[in-house]
Amino acid sequence: MQAPAPEQCLAATSLVDSDHPGIRAFAQSHARGDTPRAQAVSLYYAVRDGFRYDPYRLDLSPAGMRASSVLSLGYGWCLTKAALLAASARAAGIPARLGFADVRNHLSTQRMRDTMQTDEFIWHGYTELWLDGAWRKATPAFNVELCDRFGLHPLEFDGVADSIYHPFDKSGQRHMEYLRDRGAFAEMPLDAIVADFRKVYPRWLAGAGVRSELHGSDFLQDVAREPGAGL
Repeated sequence: MQAPAPEQCLAATSLVDSDHPGIRAFAQSHARGDTPRAQAVSLYYAVRDGFRYDPYRLDLSPAGMRASSVLSLGYGWCLTKAALLAASARAAGIPARLGFADVRNHLSTQRMRDTMQTDEFIWHGYTELWLDGAWRKATPAFNVELCDRFGLHPLEFDGVADSIYHPFDKSGQRHMEYLRDRGAFAEMPLDAIVADFRKVYPRWLAGAGVRSELHGSDFLQDVAREPGAGL
């Protein structure tokens, strides 16, 4: 499927709800600077560090995956934080779309490995922003406090170079491997994501539900128990 063009990536959608009053207010407050690039960079850091990364509390319903839900919850995971950045950028007049890839993520926990039964994370989400005539990848998932605590290089974004996960952490250990590209979309393909999650992670979602079985657990505490965490 052909990726959407910039002019197709300005309007609000159901899940990238850039017309939500909270999204508009967030964009107005954080899209600082005199150029779209400066505003995009400002929005990136506001989303990256203003909302805690938490993959334990997943709600794959439309309400749970909507960009504006991150504002009300105060936390998100890669897909919802990417949606928030895309929605905020659109609210500021910057074309934005969602990109997806399958990755091998080494920032995991024993609880997640036992539940997922794999270290592959399918449909990892990031944002693509149209700046200075080109699409720039931006990954706002891991807040800086998480990176500092667990020895990761925080992902910076200058609006020129792509901001994607580093392959190694600060100690030289494997951190993230990109396995396959799933393309870019103007709207989050939620039905496909949920169907694939149920197929690949049968133990992660309970029955026909859309909430993670890890709901209620503490991600940071579990990561801290991992060998080498915090070094």
